[in-house]
Amino acid sequence: MIMMQTLSVNNLQLIFDAGHSTDYGSLNIFEGEIIFRANRKDITMSAIRTWELLSYVVTVVGLPLAIYVFIFEQRKERDNEEEEVYQLLSDNYQEFLKITLEHPDLRMFASEETPALSAEQRERMFIIISMLISLFERAYLLFYEDGMKEKQLRRWRSWEDYMGEWCNRADFRSLLPALLRGEDPEFADYIRKLAASSPVA
Repeated sequence: MIMMQTLSVNNLQLIFDAGHSTDYGSLNIFEGEIIFRANRKDITMSAIRTWELLSYVVTVVGLPLAIYVFIFEQRKERDNEEEEVYQLLSDNYQEFLKITLEHPDLRMFASEETPALSAEQRERMFIIISMLISLFERAYLLFYEDGMKEKQLRRWRSWEDYMGEWCNRADFRSLLPALLRGEDPEFADYIRKLAASSPVA
């Protein structure tokens, strides 16, 4: 049917008439149409293969990259949150230092024990140092963990330095057993060991 539609009526007549040469023009057109259809099929198959290859590339490369970007963003967000918490606690510690400066009679920063404190002074000292213990405990629970990375370790060491400085003060050490009652056991054990390794100057 395709050949009959492609060849002209006159050319068909020429093919079946004896003694006449065949006009190959229409045959060439028919062959060209077959070649064109074959080429178009090849092009279609090539396009399909190309899209399949691209889908494989997306699966093999794009998916792991998307996972990496997601994990990176999650870690970055976590670092930002930890930095905000660290800054907030640092601000709280600065506020605490202001409170201690408002009570110079207690001599909170002296390394030796403050002598002859009245009952009212001892009560104030107990309240102030209990505020400090609460702040240290929050820092411990938020920042301390085994196998800390460099940035986490740097944050924690600053708090460890604060704890070590206070453990060197006799008044703080004398109140420590009473203040650690009911606190987190791991924190209490940590600061006791720190106090034991930090003798009073």
